[in-house]
Formats: sequence, C-alpha cells, structure tokens
Amino acid sequence: MINSHIVVLGYMGCGKTTVSSKLETILNLPSIDLDQFIENELNMSISQIFDTKGQIEFRKIENRFLEILLNKKTKSIISLGGGTPCYHNNMDLVLKYSKNVFFIKTSTEVLSSRLYKEKSKRPIIKSISSVSELKNFISKHLFERMIFYNQAHHVIDDNDNGIDSVCRKIVSKLIL
Repeated sequence: MINSHIVVLGYMGCGKTTVSSKLETILNLPSIDLDQFIENELNMSISQIFDTKGQIEFRKIENRFLEILLNKKTKSIISLGGGTPCYHNNMDLVLKYSKNVFFIKTSTEVLSSRLYKEKSKRPIIKSISSVSELKNFISKHLFERMIFYNQAHHVIDDNDNGIDSVCRKIVSKLIL
C-alpha cells in the first residue's frame, strides 16, 4: 500500500503524463495530470490561461491547484507541468507531501525531437521556428530548472528506452 502520493516531474515532453497513466494501470491508483486538472477546473486550456492571464497569474493558479491535489487523502499519481517545480514553493510542497518524487531525465536531443512536432500545443515554445533554436531553448531551460528537478527523491534516466522501462524503474524504487 502506497502511503504518499507519487509525483512525476521533468521537462515538457519527457513523458510525465504517459508514464503516470501507465503507472495508474500497474499500481491501481488514480493518475492526475496537473495541467489537465487546472484546465478542467477553470474550463480553459493552458494556452488560453497564458494568453488571457499571463504566465505570472498561471503560476499562482498552478500553485493553488497543486496544493489542493497534494492535500487529497486518496493517494494518487500526480504529473506536474514542466515548470511547476520551479515556481513559488512548489518543490517544497511536493517534498513535504510525498516520499515518492520522480524526475524523468531526458536528453535535449530527445526532448527537442518530440517537442518540435507538437510545439503549436505548447504556449512557451510555439513561436520557436527551428529545431536548433528549440534545442538551445531547452538547454537553457534545463540548466535553470535542474536545481529544482534534482531535488526529486529519484532521478530516472529515460534515454528514450520507452514508457515501460521508465515505469519499471519507478515501481522498483517506490517507498510503500
């Protein structure tokens, strides 16, 4: 029996939501994507929130809803947005409420390849025009965010080995 939430974090495109959904099946726990939860609660897409309220207001909203999820009694698998750990006291909150925090570490090459194909859906990168520009953007962001990501209890190297491999690594490290 899992006695704390499982929190999955990492840069956008690393597969947090997909991994969490797969873990839901394996562990028979509900999985909640923080961005989807916010969209459902506000009846707006993340892009719409960014466009109408701005990034600063989005980060306040994100913090509020993260705390709501972490305070739920029913244990779940929570996948964070890529920037969530880096704002307000979000990483401290996550570490306070969970003993099972996992950072999915994915290379810049793999991330840029995945994200370039879906950049129109990602407000923070939609205006980037080339793969090399995206790689530079990701490298800079990862450098800035690594101090937060590395606070996770476990670092899971993705190495583009697939969702099943990442899930097996997470399950083997769970603290019950």
